[in-house]
Amino acid sequence: MFEFIRNHKRWIQVMLVLLAASFLVVGGMATNENADSTVVVANVNGKKITQPEWEEAQRQQVDQYRTMMGAQFDQKRFDTPEFKREILDNLIAQRAVEAEIERSHLTVGDDLLVNTIQQNDEFKTAGKFDVDVYKAALVNARMTAAQYEASLRRNFVLRQLTGTVQETAFLPRTVATRMSNIFDEEREVQEMLFPASEQQAQVKVTDEMIKAFYDKNATLFQVPEKAKIDYVVLDAAAVEGMVSVTDAEVAEFYKANSKRFTTPEERLYSHIQFKFAKDASAADKAAAKAKAEAVLAELRKAPATFADVAKAKSQDVSTAEQGGELGQAKKGEMISPAIETAVFKLKQGDISDVVESDQGYHIVTVTKLAPETVKPLDEVKDALVAEVKKPKMSKKYSELAQTFTETVYDQSASLKPVADKLKLKIETLDNVTRTPNPALAQSPLNNAKFLSAVFSDSVVKNKHNTEAIEVKPSMLVAARIVEYSPAAKRPLAEVQDIIRMRVAQQEAISLAKKAGEAKIAAAKASGDAAGFGAAKVVSRATPTAVNQAALPVVLKADASKLPAYVGVEIPGIGYGVYRISKVSQPAKVDEARRTAEQQEIAERLGQVEMRGYVDALKEKAKAKIIVKTEVAAADAKDAPAAK
Repeated sequence: MFEFIRNHKRWIQVMLVLLAASFLVVGGMATNENADSTVVVANVNGKKITQPEWEEAQRQQVDQYRTMMGAQFDQKRFDTPEFKREILDNLIAQRAVEAEIERSHLTVGDDLLVNTIQQNDEFKTAGKFDVDVYKAALVNARMTAAQYEASLRRNFVLRQLTGTVQETAFLPRTVATRMSNIFDEEREVQEMLFPASEQQAQVKVTDEMIKAFYDKNATLFQVPEKAKIDYVVLDAAAVEGMVSVTDAEVAEFYKANSKRFTTPEERLYSHIQFKFAKDASAADKAAAKAKAEAVLAELRKAPATFADVAKAKSQDVSTAEQGGELGQAKKGEMISPAIETAVFKLKQGDISDVVESDQGYHIVTVTKLAPETVKPLDEVKDALVAEVKKPKMSKKYSELAQTFTETVYDQSASLKPVADKLKLKIETLDNVTRTPNPALAQSPLNNAKFLSAVFSDSVVKNKHNTEAIEVKPSMLVAARIVEYSPAAKRPLAEVQDIIRMRVAQQEAISLAKKAGEAKIAAAKASGDAAGFGAAKVVSRATPTAVNQAALPVVLKADASKLPAYVGVEIPGIGYGVYRISKVSQPAKVDEARRTAEQQEIAERLGQVEMRGYVDALKEKAKAKIIVKTEVAAADAKDAPAAK
């Protein structure tokens, strides 16, 4: 087990993260009870999970895997009912956990939140919290400060709820020690090889042996059916030349979508806050307001001191150190309507009156104001031409697709009528097989549905066109067979030399194995090491001392009685015999590694505990899956069911 962990350290780390938060894969997705759909896929604690939410969760998880796996990412691995079912289970688990958080009234204080943000190294410059770096990071993540802070609060609360569960996992020290001992165990081994090449002189291959191999391994000599085909394609490229766009249409589209080309004014603003509690008395609120008005009076006399005053007197600890900077103001996105109204009344450098919000009293100023800008038509015209053209092409494609489909069917004796009618080019492809060809990779012609149509009885026997096959969105293909070669078995005379070599190799390996087994029997009887090579020490930590094909057998061999002997067939060589003379633990144990292994195993046990806890929360929340179509296949394969 531990050699796998070491060889795949990066993947193990990734999987530990995924397992530890498997029920939170969509944690950053906002709940959308009013999604543009009435399709409900599950109910948890009386609340709905909709089809759009499920699909968005799938997209988010696929994007995470794409980023994590890079060039090794394969979309097909995620286009399965099992993957979709797993995402739905995770969504249900997330909602069940959220319901428990709500029932438990768990909260996080502002001080912890502020300290966490300011201690994050990603937001520091020269070891000190940098508000500009913080803002830039939020912009890159496409999040507002409020959204980021809300996600931090949520993560803290989740840890409060789930942390103690994982900590209950217990790994007995004796178990951990035993597992580490197995990994560290060293075996002193001597090797004796019996090369198959040394047995070749004794091998005699007869015609009967060749014929027997040929008959027994018929599939090795099967030549698949293949065809040479003509085909025509109707796609966007074929349609594009049939559609045009006028300057007037582009100008009209530009005018109708002017907001897309408009950069709204940018207002950077700061504030000085004087807090009062949610249940504050009238007297407390009056006192806070009095402080605010006193500070405002100071600022009216010296507006340029706003940042210094904010550092000294603002009660918003998260912004005071930065002179009260709050970032960019956007209409409709600010938490307090009153503050939003005040900000958008100000000119750059102006200072507002005292503004009341749910959080206290504020004095606001605009530190930077960039006016609204609009990109001219000439600058975006090329992109707009393509955009205006797109719906026209879609409509035209729909019209031509019907003509294409009807023509290849009605005039099934040739592709020429459809090619002439729609001005398409007839292409040719040779060596087409019934199954997709890896050499063609993602070619539309490598589509399984298309290949099935090409090799259908109607096309092969009656020489008809295939029907119009949609090999991908907005791409239709039709084909006909020009030349056809049925599946056949290569004649024995053509392959007998190859078979002779294969049989000779097998016989030589068999003789090498007999010689090796005889040596094992003799060595067990005598107990000596005659003929064996020098002793080498092997372990799972240092596996290179013997052939890698032999290593697992050597390490698993029963060594309760020494010397012990074991034999193994070694590909490309022949047969190896190994004499195990000593089994021991290393003189010096890597305690740091053993501690890490124990922690890793404990973490895995904790994840098992967590899964059980989440299952209990799902049952408590009366989670129920409603949708059947997407999860039926996964259910059929014993996928875990929500309660």
